[in-house]
Amino acid sequence: MRKSWWAVAAAGVSSLVLLLTACGGSSSSSSSSPAGNSTSTPNAAGQPSGASGLPAKGSTVLIVQHSNLGWVLAEANGQVVYTYGGDTKGGSPTCTGSCAAIWPAVTGLPLASTADTLPGQLGTVSMSNGAKQITYNGMPLYTFKGAKPLSTKGNGVEGKWHVIKLPKSAITFAG
Repeated sequence: MRKSWWAVAAAGVSSLVLLLTACGGSSSSSSSSPAGNSTSTPNAAGQPSGASGLPAKGSTVLIVQHSNLGWVLAEANGQVVYTYGGDTKGGSPTCTGSCAAIWPAVTGLPLASTADTLPGQLGTVSMSNGAKQITYNGMPLYTFKGAKPLSTKGNGVEGKWHVIKLPKSAITFAG
């Protein structure tokens, strides 16, 4: 069964609203504050939320979206996320300097959309500037600068950049 257009639109719009509310219009945070927040309490999905029940300030919402390569992990604004073959699971991010200018790190406090059930684990790793870079199954995440939402044109670049393909079963709302 495919996601109906209204379910996709509703999940995308609600995730975007949550993202914009939580992050002041940005999907990334360069804050070096600790991952915890004194006003943070778990929501129904067991994820941190602010006192209003919305995601805590500095959160980055990740969603499952359909692309030309199938179902992939993306930010709530539709930017597909990538892993870098130069990184190691659980290690520090190695895409820095001029690399990071093309492949910006996905930063902040990771939250999975309530519309999706990720089969892997979200986490963070410390960057050299002290900010927290979001990881999926221990691998640091990046976006491809200038890519349009749902574009996977960064997949396979230099044989080292890869989207995170997910099963359709990761989608909670299937219509």
